[in-house]
Amino acid sequence: MLSIQTNIASLYGQQNLSVNSNFQQTTINRLTSGYRINSAADDPAGMAVANALRNERTELSQGIRNGNDGVSQLQIIDGGLQNISQILDRLKTLAVQGASGTFTGDYGTLTAEIKNDLAEIDRQADNIGLGANSTSFAQTLSVYIGGGLGTSNGAQIGSAKETIDLSASTVGTTSLGLDANLGALDSASTAADFQAVIADIASAVVSLGKTQGAVGAGINQLNFAIGLAQSQVTNYAADESRIRDADIASEAANLAKSQTLMQSTMAALSQANQIPQSVLKLLQ
Repeated sequence: MLSIQTNIASLYGQQNLSVNSNFQQTTINRLTSGYRINSAADDPAGMAVANALRNERTELSQGIRNGNDGVSQLQIIDGGLQNISQILDRLKTLAVQGASGTFTGDYGTLTAEIKNDLAEIDRQADNIGLGANSTSFAQTLSVYIGGGLGTSNGAQIGSAKETIDLSASTVGTTSLGLDANLGALDSASTAADFQAVIADIASAVVSLGKTQGAVGAGINQLNFAIGLAQSQVTNYAADESRIRDADIASEAANLAKSQTLMQSTMAALSQANQIPQSVLKLLQ
């Protein structure tokens, strides 16, 4: 039926023009942004999952920095313990020297150096936070690294924190058992007195070794945790990319398709708008 009032063909053309225009706009938006999902309307479920992955990746990235900070601090502590170990070596040398019955030097000189070394042990122990007067790191340390996403609404699985137990790692002349006998040495001490403290120094070396072992184990533990977090960051980024990022090759093809459709729609719409004019020929 020919009609002047209602041009059905033109209405179809306008409808398809709107559809094709939206298709072209969406394709251009994806190509210029690089994302398949630019709004929640593009893929509501996909955006929710992608956002959860991005959020977890942000947490893990900071967790890696936390872990590296923790490793650095433990390495500082380990360096201090190495220094204290060298002081114990010196104390052993002085004790063995004084314990010899053929020693003809001044015991006062030996004991003065020993007392200085004992004071230095306490100073360095305080400086690394494991001393009697400074116990900031002689405790259970909690380092937040991050965990993983579970299947229930993105709930976190596993433990997000690494625990380093240094609560029994206080060092110093008292905790190492050096203050009683070595601290009592003076210029009046004898070879027998020096012989008696050699066992104390050997015991202190063992005690210090346990603390060094705890610190070293903590460094390794954090390095393992950092390795897992780095792997998770990489895989979460890849997972998010598969959901959120645009397939540029596909969108380029869609752009060519949308341009062709827009051109053909405009041409067809122009023809549809000529249909009412054909009615005039019936009136001639």
